[in-house]
Amino acid sequence: MATLKDVARETELTVSTVSRVLNNRGYISEETRNKVYAAMKKLNYQPNELARSLSKRTTNTVGVIVPHLDHPYFSKLISNLETAAYEYHYKLLLFNSKDKDEKETEYLEMCKSNRVAGIILCSGTVGTEKFEEINVPLITIERNLEHGTASVECDNKQGGRMAAAHLAECGCRNVIDMSGLKDMSMPADQRAEGFAEVCKKKGIQNTEIKIDSKLYATLDYREYIEQVLLDHPQTDGIFASSDVIAAQVIQVCAKRGIEIPKQLKLIGFDDVNIASLTTPSITTIKQPIKEMAHIAMSLIASANKNQMVPSRTTLPVTLVKRETT
Repeated sequence: MATLKDVARETELTVSTVSRVLNNRGYISEETRNKVYAAMKKLNYQPNELARSLSKRTTNTVGVIVPHLDHPYFSKLISNLETAAYEYHYKLLLFNSKDKDEKETEYLEMCKSNRVAGIILCSGTVGTEKFEEINVPLITIERNLEHGTASVECDNKQGGRMAAAHLAECGCRNVIDMSGLKDMSMPADQRAEGFAEVCKKKGIQNTEIKIDSKLYATLDYREYIEQVLLDHPQTDGIFASSDVIAAQVIQVCAKRGIEIPKQLKLIGFDDVNIASLTTPSITTIKQPIKEMAHIAMSLIASANKNQMVPSRTTLPVTLVKRETT
């Protein structure tokens, strides 16, 4: 079995240099890093993760907590976080909270026992105060910062403004804003603020509908959407807080004989794969998910080097026009 000394001999580098590459510590040139990884592959060298974790305060593992694994937004986010983690020589330890805050103690213990180098929190219900005990960077994505190190989010308010302006351009006068969850405060609530702001300016009748958190847990909004449309028969435009909701609006409208976009215009949010797979395809507000994932991982890497990091990073969104408008 190959050892660290074997890798050093193969690369003609010192053992300490090879160790710094494996532990992602200090400045290492890309050429040196690639040389070490090539030698490890050639020699089939497997680092002893347990020994490495005992020799330092943390491992090269980042804990990621999401509320859903089956939601396309979080699936896309996790995929991009994994790509970014590889770039920064981290591995992911994934937790699925299913928005049950009682799991936080379990997550806390697992993060402690695995000596994570940082935590990325995407769940809205899991508390952050207990994670301070681990004393590692805590980065939040699309949730309020509270006790964390830094937050990464998209410009939700501007997204709401864009959606309202586009529906106005399409001639909508009676619109519904299905964004935000009851009993939960999130940065996404700003979508409704931006949407209402433009609707008021344009003289558009806007009805804001808060989503029941129980529906968010199941991701099945169809009965709820059907009742909303029954209660508001004059609706000619809908802004949905996710492409998942928008896709189910299409299903309900097809069932009720409402033609999209002829009778009703529809805009989603996120721009995940489902937005381009429905018929009609969904006009949506695109979150820069790839960039958000990369920044979150870079913040952990910088914080672990004791570098200053911004407490809040907000990235711009864009309007992607498709067939529902």
